[in-house]
Amino acid sequence: MFYPTKVAKLIEELSKLPGVGTKTAQRLAFYIINMDKRDVESLADAIIEAKASIKYCSVCGNLTDTDPCVICSNTARDRSTICVVQEPKDVIAMERTKEYKGLYHVLHGAISPMLGIGPDDIKIKELLSRMNDEVKEVIIATNPNVEGEATAMYIARLIKPLGIKVSRIAHGIPVGGDIEYADEVTLLKALEGRREI
Repeated sequence: MFYPTKVAKLIEELSKLPGVGTKTAQRLAFYIINMDKRDVESLADAIIEAKASIKYCSVCGNLTDTDPCVICSNTARDRSTICVVQEPKDVIAMERTKEYKGLYHVLHGAISPMLGIGPDDIKIKELLSRMNDEVKEVIIATNPNVEGEATAMYIARLIKPLGIKVSRIAHGIPVGGDIEYADEVTLLKALEGRREI
């Protein structure tokens, strides 16, 4: 398919984004080309400014434009609890619940021997350096897959000997889901995580 060089380059760059295939990249490229010039400049400026000013919090590893981040610097947060997540987007998901009031630690990945990712390749040492007399519980909220489970078990084995409670978020049937469509692992986790009503 023939496109002018600049359009082809735009499509190529957009298709590098996660979840954006060639067809979506084409649609986005044509949408951008038809946008008002000021809107395109605003979009480009937002991308450049975000890339230039966003960094990782030196305490928790979350995305931030101030260091430490607003969560770590908030003195009203419960400093006795740290929720361990795999990626910065997981912090946003937890915050949407409006229930968790503690601190976070972002690992930036999970242990995956198949992909060559070991404990030294993610932020486990940084998590351990945060363990002090103030921390009473570490909640592990890694993804419910092989890598997430392996990471959770590894972290638990390191932290439990320190006398700090280690818990794992419950996994199971989602609200609105049907049991007949759940796989065996999901059902097992739902049974294991059951609670009295």
